[in-house]
Amino acid sequence: MTETLRILAVDDEPLALRRLELLIARIPHVELIAKAQEVPQARELVDELRPDVLLLDIKMAGHTGFDLIEHLHGPYVPLVIFVTAFDQFASKAFELDAVDYVLKPVELGRLSAALQKARRNLSAIDAEERMAELAEVVAALRDEVRATEPPRFETEIWGERLNEFVRIRVSELDWVEAERDYVRLHANGGSYLLRDTISGVQARLDPDLFIRVRRSALVRIDRVTGIRRAGTGDYRVTLTNNREIRVGRTYVQQIRKLISPRSKLSVE
Repeated sequence: MTETLRILAVDDEPLALRRLELLIARIPHVELIAKAQEVPQARELVDELRPDVLLLDIKMAGHTGFDLIEHLHGPYVPLVIFVTAFDQFASKAFELDAVDYVLKPVELGRLSAALQKARRNLSAIDAEERMAELAEVVAALRDEVRATEPPRFETEIWGERLNEFVRIRVSELDWVEAERDYVRLHANGGSYLLRDTISGVQARLDPDLFIRVRRSALVRIDRVTGIRRAGTGDYRVTLTNNREIRVGRTYVQQIRKLISPRSKLSVE
């Protein structure tokens, strides 16, 4: 008798999970033992139920399928079938035995074939080999995700002023400076506090729009109208609102290099 293949399906879309459930019900000798919409929940189910196969979405809200794979360890490692809507992820990495993929919307024939491959390889590949192959696949797919997915930057930030939280559009932001355990956001002639570091704020902003002028300050590039030397080793950038911001000596050259080609920047 053919042993039943036990499956855990992980996808943040309820309709996608329902589709997998209906398709699995039509394939003999397979059983959907659980479903999960979040990676933390899926981790618990993997540890508790030890499925034979993971049907795993690559891109989910807040996490990726890679985050779940990195949780797998020890003598027990399920086989993985990635479920994705993005055919660019159908890379040569999937030729490895430990993994397969199906494209959304999932078709019965393709899912059945992937599960048959999983059944053949379940006993043929030990856990250590599966983890080695999974690590290779994840590395390749992370590279593909970085190459095909545009970076996401904030379009608005919430700052505090006079015990009130105010939404600040990034397009209105002039410059940012560190202030003890906070940063101060300067926009529309006012200033607002945010509990973060200057590096943390910089990571949230598009680097094509903002530039570091010293360790404790960022300015919006299109607000800069000039750089002037105020003294020996003392440089200042002038903003469109006539505010002058001190420039760290080590940042002068990169500011001149980055800003000059984009604007009518004067350097005195």
